[in-house]
Amino acid sequence: MSDDAHGDGADDAEAVSARLEDIDGPILLFDGVCNLCNGAVRFIVRFDAVGRFQFAPLQSDVGQALLERHGLSTDDFDSAVLIEDGEYTTKSTAALRIARRLDGPWPLLYPLIALPEGVRDGAYDLVAEYRYRVFGKKDECPVPDPEIRDRFADQRLD
Repeated sequence: MSDDAHGDGADDAEAVSARLEDIDGPILLFDGVCNLCNGAVRFIVRFDAVGRFQFAPLQSDVGQALLERHGLSTDDFDSAVLIEDGEYTTKSTAALRIARRLDGPWPLLYPLIALPEGVRDGAYDLVAEYRYRVFGKKDECPVPDPEIRDRFADQRLD
């Protein structure tokens, strides 16, 4: 393809910057090649009937830009990152804050936030350490299903 078809780095940066300004509501950054993480995104979509959550793989341009914006490592994909109201949370705190806003029985998990963060994050880290071995991983981030594609930040760039 020609340079016009792909755009240049400045055009890509402008598109990402514009997309960041369009994000409305909480956005979950997740490991896009992790099967467990992709399953978690599908789970959230299923129990988020109003569609409040948006998503971006940590490896995507939007994910990387949001990590940079919040001063987080752009190389570490061991934690989901929830960004809402200009603040970010990670690991078990992010998971529980998501559960609190889902439909069904999942908000009942939120009182677990009272447990010491070290205990909660210890369990989170254990799952994160073994997630590829147990659940596997993809070579690249899969394209979301058409019915939820508009909830993925990077998919709106094309």
